[in-house]
Amino acid sequence: MQFNDTQTSAMTAAGLNLIAQALTIYDADLRLVLCNAPFQQMFNLPSAFVTPGATFQETITHLAKAGEYGDVPDVDAFVAERVVQARAFEPHYMERTRANGRTISVEGSPLPQGGWVTVYTDISRTKQQEALLRARSDALSGQVIAHAEELAATNRELAAMNSALEEAKRQLTLSEARTRLTTEMMPAHIAHVDAQGRYTYSNRRLSAVMPGRPTELVGHTIREILGPQAHDSITPSLTQAYAGKQSIVEFTDEASARRIRGAFTPDHNGGVYILSMDVTEETQNRTALQQTRRRESAAQVISGLAHDFSNLLTIILGLQSRLGRIDALPAAAGPLIEGTLAAARRGGTLLSTIADMTGARPLRPTATMIDCMLSDLSLLAKPTLPKAVELRINNRMPDHPVLLDSGLLQDGLLNLILNARDACGMAGVITLEVRLVHDTWIEFILQDDGPGFSPSALEHGFAPFFTTKGAEGSGLGLPMVYDMTKSAGGDLRLSNTPTGAQVTMRLPYRIAVPATTGLVLLVEDADDLRALVRDMLMGMGHSVIEASSADEATALLADLSDISLVLSDIQLVGEATGLDLAQRLGPDAPPMVLMTSLPADDPLFLKAQTLAPVLRKPFDVKDLTALITPEGMAAQ
Repeated sequence: MQFNDTQTSAMTAAGLNLIAQALTIYDADLRLVLCNAPFQQMFNLPSAFVTPGATFQETITHLAKAGEYGDVPDVDAFVAERVVQARAFEPHYMERTRANGRTISVEGSPLPQGGWVTVYTDISRTKQQEALLRARSDALSGQVIAHAEELAATNRELAAMNSALEEAKRQLTLSEARTRLTTEMMPAHIAHVDAQGRYTYSNRRLSAVMPGRPTELVGHTIREILGPQAHDSITPSLTQAYAGKQSIVEFTDEASARRIRGAFTPDHNGGVYILSMDVTEETQNRTALQQTRRRESAAQVISGLAHDFSNLLTIILGLQSRLGRIDALPAAAGPLIEGTLAAARRGGTLLSTIADMTGARPLRPTATMIDCMLSDLSLLAKPTLPKAVELRINNRMPDHPVLLDSGLLQDGLLNLILNARDACGMAGVITLEVRLVHDTWIEFILQDDGPGFSPSALEHGFAPFFTTKGAEGSGLGLPMVYDMTKSAGGDLRLSNTPTGAQVTMRLPYRIAVPATTGLVLLVEDADDLRALVRDMLMGMGHSVIEASSADEATALLADLSDISLVLSDIQLVGEATGLDLAQRLGPDAPPMVLMTSLPADDPLFLKAQTLAPVLRKPFDVKDLTALITPEGMAAQ
């Protein structure tokens, strides 16, 4: 039979009331947590002093004034002394005779979480028997009687201390179990290392935060467990913690390609407490948001300059055209006029490129088959290459759709291929390899067998207007690719190999929603919008069932096993959001797509991106089709 907390508390109280001894439990703030009925009866206390929350000071004051401790000249001083003793509580056993002539024993034991438990036993009968024994023991020596009394008192004290030790052991075991359960439930690695860097405690979450690491860490050194690269990354912060200063560090674990945040807190015994979290998705979203804000700031600065500069170019073009129509000009002026016109037109093209780079270009990730995207890229790139320049594409990605903005990605890769073509000259090999890195990144590695990047290109390659092509280059190609990569939460790196240049692009790996034409659960609290989206889904061949809140959707998911997709708004009627609904889905639940009109820097939007694909409002049937139908994926 299962009992709830109320029934369990009632049975516990009933059991405590049946024992002969009086019992109290006070917490660390000297407030009553629990007492039994014999406690009230033994000291004849009003109900206010046996109610949880009653203070120890008030109870002692009442007992002193009631004469429990005999004649007390200064009650306030007496109570203050007892309160000081209580705050510095030590295990003890004592016997005292009350003002009413009865004798009680008092056994006290502290609790691991603070506070103490005290047991009061009326030993008047025992004391009477000892007195009677003394009175009738003419034949016994006083030494034997004294020894018997001392032995009895010692036995009572030993029994009390054993009871206190057992209770302390039980409380410590329960506290340790609760602490371990709590740490195991947290999505972070919690550990402690001693002054020699050896683990003395760890929960089992390190392998979840940093895949590939063991779960049994106690007794091993932190360098042995983390490896040289990760350990070297945290060493400065760990050293600060050993010196008594709390520190935080973020680093990339090369073994798992995860971004890790570690917090180090010194203890008072020379060791360090460690809290580690996987912040890869948070970092991706933060990188994308920072790049968006930088682009917005650049756009505000550049737009005014571009407007004035374009006006000047228009004037120059007009004046040069008028000069070209004057017959009296010498023949040598013609080439100069044409050169001026060409330079002005090039300036206009450059302004358009700047506007494209700084203007609003929201990412539209859709379900993309990498092999199809690479096939299209090959068709676009090969006609631009000289006959002796070969393009090799090696796709090592799993054969399932991923969420990418394929248009911007193709543009970026094509830009990199054209740069590699220029580096190779009339002959060479360009290699593009695509692979999955630790289920975290999609990595695009482009290599050529040209001369490689110069030191200045490695340092300034992503700076706008930096170019090594002279008048043939705008210096905006790589910056635009860098902007696209960062806006998607990824990373772009330049390097050299023994045979040429290498560009490594990493984009977040997010699996797209599997194609479906089954029953869709549509969760939207706006009636008109829900009707519009329902018509879109039905027009795509789906059956639709509707809900207006996360709680209603949860109930439908529990009752209907044939739901193949959940499409939910983030903001819903009621306390629960679409994010709460996403977090309620179990491992066997249908895939989910979230939709929202929130801005990209809203905390709910950033959190949503870590839970499911996000469809930005407003959207049309093409945007919806690109995410959840076979035709949409085939079009990528």
